[in-house]
Amino acid sequence: MSSNALYTDLSSYYDLMCADIDYQAQSHSVRRLHQLFGNDGRRHLDLACGTGPHVRHFLDFGYLSAGLDINQPMLDLAQQRCPEARFSCQDMASFQVDEPQDLITCFLYSLHYNAGLAPLAACLGRVHDALADNGVFCFNSVDKHQIDNRSFVRHSADHLGSHFTFGSGWYYSGEGDRQALRLSIEKTTAGVTESWQDEHSMVALGFADLQALLEPRFEVQVFEHDYERITPWAGKSGNALFVCVKR
Repeated sequence: MSSNALYTDLSSYYDLMCADIDYQAQSHSVRRLHQLFGNDGRRHLDLACGTGPHVRHFLDFGYLSAGLDINQPMLDLAQQRCPEARFSCQDMASFQVDEPQDLITCFLYSLHYNAGLAPLAACLGRVHDALADNGVFCFNSVDKHQIDNRSFVRHSADHLGSHFTFGSGWYYSGEGDRQALRLSIEKTTAGVTESWQDEHSMVALGFADLQALLEPRFEVQVFEHDYERITPWAGKSGNALFVCVKR
């Protein structure tokens, strides 16, 4: 099964797949970073918004929040969650906005869903063009040189009489600009188990390469991947938060 098919077929289970994610903490942390580094504006766009949990929090914070994703079933669920928000089905490498945004976010390492280094560079250009003066782009990233192919995270959840077990882990071959997000899903209902295995191909790069792409357009601050406190990145961990202010 292709990654797009799995993503679409299981769109109604997406929130279960992400049940271990603290969306409120992530949203609150990025709001604080925007307050520290950005302007006072409230126009917010979430790239690769999925079913809209981050958008929901930013709406509740008082932002004029919107989202985009390439998957329409996800956007249909996002619209139900956030009826007052505006959602659009667009590719983040070529998206357009009607007015400048004060904050653009891309959570859950979704910036890596760009199909290669050229689309990633195009995405960063679109973000820059879409931001207002002193607007902020905030996202998280993984350094390909720090990926541990042995690491695989799992969690379980019950839903409508079925038991689900979800697993995910990064894989990088050690060379090139492609990495993978490997997923496993098991659904057990009345003693019968169905399984899915999938691999999402994603763009891979090191943090030095990423900063080189960002710095012509943005003032870049890098922080440890910690949504509970704001700590400058020490240069060792392979996960980080990037806060980029439009030049």
